[in-house]
Amino acid sequence: MPKASQLQAVKQKFLGRSGLIAFIVLMDMFVPLSIDLYLPALPGLNAYFGSSPSLTNMTLSAFFFFYAVGILLWGPVSDKYGRRPVILAGSLIYIISSVCCSLAPNIYVLIVARAVQGIGGGGIVAASFAIIKDCFAGKERETMLAITQAISGIAPMLAPVIGSWILKFTDWRGSFWLLAFIGAMNLLLTILYTETLKAEEKYQGNLVGAFGRLYAVGKNKSFLIPTIIFALSQLPFMGYLALSSYIYVDFFGLSEQAYSYFFAANSFIALFGPIIYVRFLLNFNKKALATICFALAAASGVLMVVLGTLSPFIFLVAVVFMSITGAILRPYGINVIFDQQQGDTGTASSLFNTFFTLFGILGMTIASVPMGNFVLSLGALTTLASVLSIAAWHTFLKSDIPCAGIKE
Repeated sequence: MPKASQLQAVKQKFLGRSGLIAFIVLMDMFVPLSIDLYLPALPGLNAYFGSSPSLTNMTLSAFFFFYAVGILLWGPVSDKYGRRPVILAGSLIYIISSVCCSLAPNIYVLIVARAVQGIGGGGIVAASFAIIKDCFAGKERETMLAITQAISGIAPMLAPVIGSWILKFTDWRGSFWLLAFIGAMNLLLTILYTETLKAEEKYQGNLVGAFGRLYAVGKNKSFLIPTIIFALSQLPFMGYLALSSYIYVDFFGLSEQAYSYFFAANSFIALFGPIIYVRFLLNFNKKALATICFALAAASGVLMVVLGTLSPFIFLVAVVFMSITGAILRPYGINVIFDQQQGDTGTASSLFNTFFTLFGILGMTIASVPMGNFVLSLGALTTLASVLSIAAWHTFLKSDIPCAGIKE
């Protein structure tokens, strides 16, 4: 029997196999682009709007919360109507809301526009992960998850650098005009994309029944528990995104330009995580791999607490350990999660992305609470989340709940 990718990719009349992969990569970039591009402008936004860091950071948390809502709603819709209509709608919403962000007269309008932007982005990302499962299977899917993540990892590396350059010629509004342009590019590729969900695999019931599949998939413990465990890694990572500009600019006294280089350096090194996974770890002991990655992340948290306040370079080293282990865990974890659910691909994609996003929001919220030193609070959050992940993973492995590909 031919592989799923061979069956599906040849049907892409305009995109072809390479174009389809590029399309998936672009869609995977939407979240890091939506966040990282304007991170250098966050401290300046406080002064521009006369707002506090916690209020300004709501432009991040609002995006993520409604991005999670969007993912949850769009996934079942894509199982009923297909991936293409969802991406078209999501792209249009994203473009319009990005323009509204760029024209926002105050921080409150910006927060609302970011929330709508999150809903549009949720549709794009939910469908992109579903397309991967539509088109790839087994180790090939695992490899594709790693490859697309590695390539899309260029976005968080370059976005803050580009964002800081934009600030040299214009203000924070320029970042959102660029996001609107990227949304338009995605809309064009969507028009060229041929549907990958086969007609016979579409959900045949009504739309209410399609949303009911969220409960059906969610009560599958083999799917739900690994999803929660791997989503825990989002707590420290998104906490870092929320605090990084304040730590480098306000605490260490660096310029926005210098901050963007430190941020890009971490993102560049994290690019090697998926490459390391594909090159060396595809056949590694699946049970032990997660434990090792969680332990390294915990070590990075300890390093932040003990030495992270001494220098931005030491802080960078500590963050790199957390980032690269997270980059290794993501394709591994998503593949494990996908293996636990047969059918309802869009719904499964929406659920695990929603959990990842909600834990990310929680991490950003915890990190943004004024607790004195942001470096120490981020280190404590990283250590705690990683230790919880280790404990939860070992408890799951010892339970009688089946887990395809792990407990075999």
